[in-house]
Amino acid sequence: MADKVLLYELSDGIATVTLNEPQKLNPISLTQQRRLREALAQVRGDPQVDVLVITGAGKAFSAGADLRSIEADAAATGKSKGAWAAGVMVEWTNPLVTELRELPVPVIAAVNGAVAGGGVGLALACDIVIAARSAYFYLPFTPRLGIVPDVGATWFLPRLIGQARATGLTLLGERVSAERAASWGLVWSCVDDAALHESVRQTAHQLAALPAHAALEARRVYEASYGNDLATQLGA
Repeated sequence: MADKVLLYELSDGIATVTLNEPQKLNPISLTQQRRLREALAQVRGDPQVDVLVITGAGKAFSAGADLRSIEADAAATGKSKGAWAAGVMVEWTNPLVTELRELPVPVIAAVNGAVAGGGVGLALACDIVIAARSAYFYLPFTPRLGIVPDVGATWFLPRLIGQARATGLTLLGERVSAERAASWGLVWSCVDDAALHESVRQTAHQLAALPAHAALEARRVYEASYGNDLATQLGA
C-alpha cells in the first residue's frame, strides 16, 4: 500500500482502515478498491484482528466514484465510460462488497463527514454505522446521472429504511443528515463530531469481546430471514 491512498493500522485487536485522499473527498476509485480488498484480505488472514473500523481522512467519509478517473481510465482502454465502469463493478466492486460481508470480524463504519454515491453502499455494508453529527448521506445517481445506486445500496437501503424511503432518496437526491439517518434506522447512532473517535473506540472494544465469528453468523441469519418463512427461520 505504498501509494498511501489507504492507511492500515492495527492496535489492541482493532484494525483501522482509513480512506486517505482527503483532497478528493476519498473517492472509491479503482486503485482504492484494490487497496480495500488487500486490506480485507489482511484482516481475514490475521488472527490478531478482532474488529475492523473503516473511516475517511479529512472532512468526508467518501464522495463515491471518481468521475474524472473513470473518464481517463475508460479513454485509455478505448471503452465507453459505461462499459468500463460495468467491467470494474463485476471484477472489483461487487467482490469488495461480498468480501466485506463475509469477514469473520465485526465491522464499524466511522462516518466522519459527507458520504455520497458509492460511499453510501460501502458504509452500509458495515455491521454498525456511527456518524458524526455534521455528516450526511447523499445519493446523486438518478437525479444527476440517470442510473441506480451501486455498491450494494439498492440491497441495503430498503432493508434498513423500507422501500418508500429508499425510493424517495434515490429519485429525489436529497441529503439526509446524520440525525435524520439515525431516526430512520439507517445508522446505529449519531454523535457529536468531537465524540466520534471515542464512541467508535468504545464500540470497537465492546465488539472485539464477542465470540469468534459471531458477527458473521448474525449477518447470515438476518439476511436469510428475508427469504425464509417463520418455520424455516426458527430452524436457522
